[in-house]
Amino acid sequence: MNSKDSNRFADLDALRRAVRQIARRHGLPVDLRARLVVSVSAVAGVELAAGRPVTLESTLRRAAARPPLLTVACRWADHETVPDLAELPLPAEVGDDGSVRWELPVTWRERPGREGPEDEALEHELQHALARADALAADHRRLKHELSETNSGVLALYVQLEERDERLRRAHGKTLRELEDALRPPPVEVAGVEMAVHYAPAGTDAPTGGDLYDWFTLPDGSLHITVVDALGHGVTSTRSALNVTHAVRTLVLEGHRLDRVVARTDEVLHPFDPALMATLLLVRIDPASGEVTLANGSHPPALVLRRDGRHGYLDLKGRGIGFPMAGSDEMLTTRLDPGDLLLLYTDGLTESRKNPLEGEARLVEAAARATGLPIAAIPGRLAEEMHTVILHPDDTLALAIRRTAPPAVP
Repeated sequence: MNSKDSNRFADLDALRRAVRQIARRHGLPVDLRARLVVSVSAVAGVELAAGRPVTLESTLRRAAARPPLLTVACRWADHETVPDLAELPLPAEVGDDGSVRWELPVTWRERPGREGPEDEALEHELQHALARADALAADHRRLKHELSETNSGVLALYVQLEERDERLRRAHGKTLRELEDALRPPPVEVAGVEMAVHYAPAGTDAPTGGDLYDWFTLPDGSLHITVVDALGHGVTSTRSALNVTHAVRTLVLEGHRLDRVVARTDEVLHPFDPALMATLLLVRIDPASGEVTLANGSHPPALVLRRDGRHGYLDLKGRGIGFPMAGSDEMLTTRLDPGDLLLLYTDGLTESRKNPLEGEARLVEAAARATGLPIAAIPGRLAEEMHTVILHPDDTLALAIRRTAPPAVP
């Protein structure tokens, strides 16, 4: 069984009172009643403000085994006008006849008799709204307190993690320094020759790289130096460079000619690592006579700076490890007099601006300014001057060898 009421209104206050009476008569909860009043007022307010009357209908439908359903509808003469229903506190829908409808389940029994004064209903709704606002404010304070405690906990956790990371960084740095010390031997003490080295990786995330060196004395008292630049960065290239330096040291101690060592190193390593590619420069120095012998496998040339100001690159043709027909085409021999400086390096020193010729010219100028420095300061000073602008970061290795007074003959 259904019951239906319909009234026409031209005043917004009268419409609100009618909606409130319908809601109270059917026992709607206070919160739902207030939302319905606000929603109906928002929908019908535009029409009433324009002087066009609004019809309010309420229908109560009863069905077996289901709670009654209250339908409240607003309609007006202009069926083409559809109000904005997006921000209503109580959702509504537009019917086929153009009316705006709210459907509400009625879970309380209808209240017969007098419904009480309008002021009482308004006060009841206001009390409910205030109670709801107080509850929301209490929830807000509680959430704010919980959030503050959570933030404090998160901040403390961040501090702990940062402290842990700092400890790990220190331990990691110590391990890497020990690894560097193991991979890069200190200068050899040879009478009549002083040496120094500088190494810097391309980035702090890969503290080791493919730029490596080895220096040692031979049984006849001469000094052997190997400079290697293995393709790539990081630990993999370090392993490749180590394989090259170990193979070179073994072949040199076996007595192979310097110009044959490059080719033999390629022959030895290729079966174990076919992908290995590296450039290398081999240098032999006789401390007594100052004679220097070089062999090259695709490596940047050594630079010699004479005590009297003359300078020049010691160019040698050859192909590195992993290159077709690997080997040094020839050997080059020169002499270092006391005070002469020999510089060995990898391409990271001269190609930071991607122009090898410009880099070699700048290296001559920087080396000329650094020749008067103590030997230990020269490689680092060269790297500092050469890397004022870095367009192409790469591992950098620089070795400085200076001949001093010849050793005394027993």
